[in-house]
Amino acid sequence: MANVLSNKKGLVPPQNLGAAALKLAIDGVPVAKAKAIAKAEPTSQKSRSGSTKKPLAPERVAAILDALRRTYPGVVCALNHKDAWELTVATILSAQCTDVRVNLVTPALFKAFPTPNAMAAASLPELEELIRTTGFFRNKAKSIKGAAQVVMDEFKGQVPQTMEEMLRLPGVARKTANVVLGSWYGIAVGVVVDTHVMRLSRRLELTKNIMPEKVEQDLIKIIPQNRWITFSHELIHHGRQICIARTPRCADCSLESLCNSGDKTWASH
Repeated sequence: MANVLSNKKGLVPPQNLGAAALKLAIDGVPVAKAKAIAKAEPTSQKSRSGSTKKPLAPERVAAILDALRRTYPGVVCALNHKDAWELTVATILSAQCTDVRVNLVTPALFKAFPTPNAMAAASLPELEELIRTTGFFRNKAKSIKGAAQVVMDEFKGQVPQTMEEMLRLPGVARKTANVVLGSWYGIAVGVVVDTHVMRLSRRLELTKNIMPEKVEQDLIKIIPQNRWITFSHELIHHGRQICIARTPRCADCSLESLCNSGDKTWASH
């Protein structure tokens, strides 16, 4: 296990950014700029169709990180939040749900139950009604109420700052814990692995694994620890905007010259 690295502070909550900065941080640079970034990066040589020679070469990994950083300047987590508790709840609600939908739901939820203490005292039907549109609302209501109770009973109302303690909260697995520890506290203890990070990491040949825990371990071996937090969110945004599951927008991708995935829809090399 790598040592914990803290950046002293986490990422800026998205609602604190101006419109232009928010668009860059989440949507990325305009297509023309993305294409220019791709041309500026080295081309990853193929060993055969859909495969890269030395995919984990440090210089290739560094180029991927450079392209992502330039594509999503000032990257942020897409979930609106004003503290670690709100981010914990929002991340739990984001399972099998878009961040856009979560951001529509949480204002009313936090207005009704603004603190862990208030949420711990809420009834399940009250919570279920407020989060219904996020899907799986009964299980999620149990999770956020249970997490609130543990935060109050075991952590004096404060969201903990270690992976081991975060995992004691109902509804919190490594993905949620990494989001909160990284985005709010600036603590790089692991890499967020969601469906987008999983898909893109495999397309870029940074891992061959399909289990989130194993993908995370593969990534922390090759990504510098001071990039774990931002890399996760850059890859998440890229997966939503460009490298989508069925028809990736390869012609518009800032990573195109570095990618030899077999399901590319356009290739310059």
